[in-house]
Amino acid sequence: MTARYQGMAYNELFLPRLSGPEIGELAKTGAMLILPIGAMEQHGPHLPVYTDTLIGEGMLTEAFRHLTPEDNIWLLPHLPYGKSNEHAGWSGTVTLSATTLLAVLMDIADSLARSGFDRLVLFNTHGGNADLLNLAARDIREKTGMMVFRIDGGGLDNDKELLTPEERMYGIHAGDSETSMIMHLHNDWVHRDLLPNEYPPVTPEMKLQFSNKRFAWVMKDLSESGVCGNAQLAAAEKGSTLLSSAGRNAAELFKLMLEFQFDKKMQMESV
Repeated sequence: MTARYQGMAYNELFLPRLSGPEIGELAKTGAMLILPIGAMEQHGPHLPVYTDTLIGEGMLTEAFRHLTPEDNIWLLPHLPYGKSNEHAGWSGTVTLSATTLLAVLMDIADSLARSGFDRLVLFNTHGGNADLLNLAARDIREKTGMMVFRIDGGGLDNDKELLTPEERMYGIHAGDSETSMIMHLHNDWVHRDLLPNEYPPVTPEMKLQFSNKRFAWVMKDLSESGVCGNAQLAAAEKGSTLLSSAGRNAAELFKLMLEFQFDKKMQMESV
């Protein structure tokens, strides 16, 4: 089990540890804020409902190992509730509506802009948030003028060979990868005697695949256990590797986002 709220992310670069005057004195030009968005929702009989948020914390703890105070990249508190209505009706799921989550994100961004910050990353670790965050990013950009970026934690690790082809295709919820990461992060929260193995009733022969979002689904369409994947393949060592890879890749993206600017000449030529 790894210690939570340790390392560079929380000891050095966690924005709320500063006082109001200290934040006021921060150099805002060249600074960037990371807003993590997770979820509280069922993850089968074996994982905590806090899984998506724990994974986000773990990825960012790893990411900030590759950053320094000179990078001027700051971590904000995790938003531990998301749009989880695909898991509505399962015990333990707490979901915000799309309008509520959008309003919360807009209010947070507006507050940060009033404090002088002009660069924000929405760091997401719950698939059900993704579509809304794309909309939110553009609305924040339009309303506040901030540079806004999006990252989905599920696409960051480059150690997919650790997972079977079936797991890579269909293990979208509480399967091998998520269970492995929670075993590494908080092993005593995992019920190892209840690890499920259930894939959705979708096959490669079908002309429509749920992974390409060509039809709407809720979890009860796909699973009886609340799981899509084989948690019996999970191992803490695998979870450590996946988190390290995701964190390293996230840090590289953060640095690229920190330097990104629109090409004004290109903008003028397109008018």
